[in-house]
Amino acid sequence: MKTEFVKPAEVERKWFIIDAEGKPLGRVAARAASIVRGKEKAVFAPHQEVGDYLVVVNADKIAVSGRKVQNKLYHHHSGYVGGLKTVTFEKLIARHPTSPLELAIKGMLPKGPLGRKLLNNVKLYAGAGHPHEAQNPQAIEL
Repeated sequence: MKTEFVKPAEVERKWFIIDAEGKPLGRVAARAASIVRGKEKAVFAPHQEVGDYLVVVNADKIAVSGRKVQNKLYHHHSGYVGGLKTVTFEKLIARHPTSPLELAIKGMLPKGPLGRKLLNNVKLYAGAGHPHEAQNPQAIEL
């Protein structure tokens, strides 16, 4: 059986929408990464961009279990000596409401140029509104 290669112009792409209010962070991120990657399609190839577009609304109301609101830490480094910055989930979601979900999805996508390209197909919004009504996205329940 031969592997089917699809030309980028022939890929049929759809728009989906997920309401993340009250949904677990990891489950939303895993489903989002799968949709954006195109793993649910018959023409999936790991080195091609065949996935769909995804709009996630209410990303600021994502749920985490237990004491993760106070205890979950996010680290980044400035590149200088002693430049490690650490922030809790609570402070990160207060300052950048979509960042925890964006970082979770980013971690589940491939590293390198393809992963960066796929991350552009995810549109995250803190509130219930979004400017993608014209694309008529289909709702997905988790």
